Amino acid sequence: MAIHNDHPELPDSVEVLLTEGVSTVFIKADCPVRVKQGHISAITLDEIEGEQWDTLALQGLGEALEVIVENNTHRSDCFLEIDRKGCKVLQVGDLRVTCAWPPFSDAWEITIVRPVAKLTLDEYELPEALLKRLADHHRGVFISGRPGSGKTTLAQAIAEHLDEEIGAMVKTMEAPRDLQLRPRITQYAPLEGDLEKTAEIIFLVRPDFVIFDEVRRTRDFEIFADVRLAGVGLLGVTHANSALEAIQRLIGKVELGLVPQVLDTVLHIEKGKISEVLELRMTVKAPSGMQEELSRPVVEIVRFPEGRVCYEMFAFGSEIAVVPVGDKKSASPLLEMARGELTKDLRNYLGIANLEIEIVSEKNATIYVPDSMIGAVVGQGGSTIREIEDSFNLKFQVKGIKSMPRRLERIPEEETISGWDLQNQRSTSGRHWENQQHSQKSSRRKKRKGR
Repeated sequence: MAIHNDHPELPDSVEVLLTEGVSTVFIKADCPVRVKQGHISAITLDEIEGEQWDTLALQGLGEALEVIVENNTHRSDCFLEIDRKGCKVLQVGDLRVTCAWPPFSDAWEITIVRPVAKLTLDEYELPEALLKRLADHHRGVFISGRPGSGKTTLAQAIAEHLDEEIGAMVKTMEAPRDLQLRPRITQYAPLEGDLEKTAEIIFLVRPDFVIFDEVRRTRDFEIFADVRLAGVGLLGVTHANSALEAIQRLIGKVELGLVPQVLDTVLHIEKGKISEVLELRMTVKAPSGMQEELSRPVVEIVRFPEGRVCYEMFAFGSEIAVVPVGDKKSASPLLEMARGELTKDLRNYLGIANLEIEIVSEKNATIYVPDSMIGAVVGQGGSTIREIEDSFNLKFQVKGIKSMPRRLERIPEEETISGWDLQNQRSTSGRHWENQQHSQKSSRRKKRKGR
């Protein structure tokens, strides 16, 4: 088990770089050495003046580190984690060392990472309600954050709190295995290179809680769901820019109705501090802004502990919609989600490529078309627009595309050519419509002459 600030003796050329406050060392052939250092709330990337290694020196360092691991196989925190063509990952005490070389990387590179800090859960000063929530083994929890934000440090603190204060049996699933935990917490690596096989063993040893570090790939999320649905308290560590993004990473991997059973709490961490806590709850209702007859299963995403619903997640056709709640200025979530489909349908219905829709309210929308097309869209005596309103069950106002809000403007994806801009798009579409009308008029004249 890795212990903070404890590792076998390293070559002096490396030890001198691991000064107090340094969390990561980047050594690349024929480039200045750089280090990340400072408190987790203010980490900087600094260049070490005059420090530079060539390829041969880095190869020698890589071999020396492998020898250190081989000579310390009696230590549980010294082992070869990954060995692939062009890359090796070594655990050397509390240090994770990644060696990369061509063809995997463009040049020899060695990265040495060590934990920024070892903290207890008390140091996070969490509210009692959250502590009780984390101690409940009937929960699925995500710790989310950007790289280097302190996710692993928090996971370690929670694991040791569960072990020491709650008296729970805690195991881990890690790839690579680098959490720094007390010896009685068993840390499992991928069994035969497969975390799914690790999960099978996890079920047999009957833990109360499992720490899953890190949940990244699609299969990882599926394994997370399988373990959680088996009734094991599960805490996963995943990369995300926000708590909401962490939840969205489950979409498509887990059925909507199972999401709150798999994941009910997300802790988002920024610069070593918990910045946001979200709770997931399942209910059956009409999503905000919809009529009662449109009731359906809805996952409410709630700010903890305030209890305020901030997002709703629900099935919309074949897709899953995640819609913010509480912004009264915004249109109905249903219509907002449907705008793209509505725009496409109207383009096909009217035969107008250059057409955009703006959702005004739940019952009203505006159609923007080139000025030359307005009369045709409205129709004689409003006949065409009434037909459209009946077909789509909405009230439409027709306006010229020149008055369209800039936020609705788009550049054609497949038709994009050099020099194309919105004005050209407008004028071109207008001429196309005029030509089409002229052609139709000519056709009608010919028919009349033939009578």
